[in-house]
Amino acid sequence: MFLLTPLFALAGFGFVVAAFAFWIWMIVDCATNEPSEGNDKLIWILVIVLTSWVGALIYFLARRPTRIRQFGK
Repeated sequence: MFLLTPLFALAGFGFVVAAFAFWIWMIVDCATNEPSEGNDKLIWILVIVLTSWVGALIYFLARRPTRIRQFGK
């Protein structure tokens, strides 16, 4: 019973580190690869920054594939 508590804590810490790394990756990806047409880049960066990993996941699933299809990067 007492052995499971550190394992859950380690798994939780691993999830937090992975979510933070994913969040940073999406901010950098958006800032470097998103075209500067209008305010799209600024809006997406604000969405990612203000909504944390949830915004990064939305960007990853909704915008990133479209951008890659349209602009090839």
